[in-house]
Formats: sequence, C-alpha cells, structure tokens
Amino acid sequence: MKRGVDRLGPLGRYSFVSTRISRSVIGAYSTSFGLAARLLGHRHRDHVRNIYALVRVADELVDGVAAEAGIAIDEQHQMLDRLEAETESGMSLGYSSNPIIHAFSRTARAAGFGDELTRPFFASMRTDLQTTASGDSTAAAQGRVGFGRREHADYVYGSAEVVGLMCLRVFVRDESYSMEEEQLLEHGARSLGAAFQNVNFLRDLGDDTQRLGRSYLTEEATVDDRTQERWIIAIREQIAAAAQTIPLLPGDARLAVLSALRLFSALTDRLAEVPAAELPRRRVRVAAPDKAALVLRAMYEVRTGAKR
Repeated sequence: MKRGVDRLGPLGRYSFVSTRISRSVIGAYSTSFGLAARLLGHRHRDHVRNIYALVRVADELVDGVAAEAGIAIDEQHQMLDRLEAETESGMSLGYSSNPIIHAFSRTARAAGFGDELTRPFFASMRTDLQTTASGDSTAAAQGRVGFGRREHADYVYGSAEVVGLMCLRVFVRDESYSMEEEQLLEHGARSLGAAFQNVNFLRDLGDDTQRLGRSYLTEEATVDDRTQERWIIAIREQIAAAAQTIPLLPGDARLAVLSALRLFSALTDRLAEVPAAELPRRRVRVAAPDKAALVLRAMYEVRTGAKR
C-alpha cells in the first residue's frame, strides 16, 4: 500500500491521507451514516465521507466542544468564520493545509458545487452560536432559543437540505437528466435531508433543550403530544417524497439511500410510539439486528424493483 501511495506524487499522497482522515471521522461519530456510506458504490463512498467530516467538524464546534475547551463565544464565532473562509479558499484552489477541508474541497470540485451550498450551511451553524450580550455560551446563560416555522425552515435548509444536495451532486456528477428529473431529484434530496434532521430533533430533544438551550421544533422549550404528532406527519411526508425519487438515482447510490431512508422511517415509527413527555428522557434507537434486516429489505427492493 505504501509503495502505491508513494507513486501518487506529493499532492496525490496528501489527498489520499486527507480522505483517510475524513473516513475515520464518520466511523467514529455515526454508525448509521457509516453503514450507508459503505453501501455506496466505490466512486461515491469517499466523497460522501468527505462531506460528512466537514459537516461534523463544524457541528462539533457550535455544539459545545469549543465551549468545553474554554473558548469564549466571540472566539467561537471567529473560528467558524475562519473555517468557512478556509473552506471557500480550498474549493477555489483545490488545496487546503487542513486535511478535512482539503478532502471536502476536492469532493466539491469533483461534484461541481461551491459556496451556493456551503454558505447556507455555515449560516445555520452561526444560528447555533446565538448568545446573550454577556457572551456566556452556556444554556443557562442563554436561555432557550426557540424556532418559529420560518426560522425552522431556514435552519433545516442550511443544516441538512444542502447536505443532501451536496450528496446528490456527488451521485449524479457523471449522469444526464432532463430539467424535470433534476428538479425531482433535488426535491427528493432536500426532503430526505429535512426528514433526517427533524427525526434527530425529536431524538435529541433532551440534549438540545437541557444542555444547549435550543428548541428547534417549537418556539417553546417543550413538545406536547399535538406538536409531536404534527412533526411525525411532516417527517413521513418528507420520507415519502424522497422515496419517489430513488429510482432516478444511479444504480450504485440507490441501495445506500434507500437503506438510510428505511432506517429513518423506522426511527419515525418508534418516535411516534413514545409519549411526548418522555421524549426528553430517552433517545430512540434501532438495534443492530433490525438495521441489518432493513438493509436486506432494501437490497431486495433495489434488485427486484419491488414497490417501495
């Protein structure tokens, strides 16, 4: 392996190592998305891992890791600004001295996207750094930051839907579609990204409201039964919209996307069974054997063209 890497030349070797680093990030942080990435065709796999790694680094910055390191909120804002500036520079130059940004930048250039997708993402990350004038970033000092419908839609677009669009650009980079098909695929990618995010808002309700002082689903600090039901309906509609576009995806992307869709559909069903009052106290999960069964079902559907 080392001899083969050496033949790549300095830039190729650095790009190879950068991708390996990004691969380790998804492996450490998410079994679900790590599994989905492994189900992708070889030409897509590392690109999706590169996207995930940058998103995760930014997310950790705004979700308390920097604060735990003792970094003041003003400096956290500056760090996020620098991360965005370095990302835009990397996409422009095709190189960054930060391996995570370098790997992401090469993916962005290969897939043909740029700051039209990264700027909304970083805007949503800045929303997570809202604080009081004191600059204290703890949840107790901030009070709760609640989202109305418009704020929620804007945040989810930047934090999740654009990530779905980035992955879509990776999947279709060598494909040709009509304008109508492209619009359908983009709607599906955005819908699936939104569904993933909304499911996680319900799953992480306790951590978001109690540790971070954020209420992504309502303007209040709690979710009642009626609000929970409304979001379950919305998530199921988003999943259904995404499912309709899976047949349009390249064959080497369908299994991974359908498996992820099935997993989050199962999570939604489990969330629907938990009383709203219990959501902050328990994080709904799908056990490993059930995940395996979902993947097998997805394999059958992809191979046979069975109705989804």
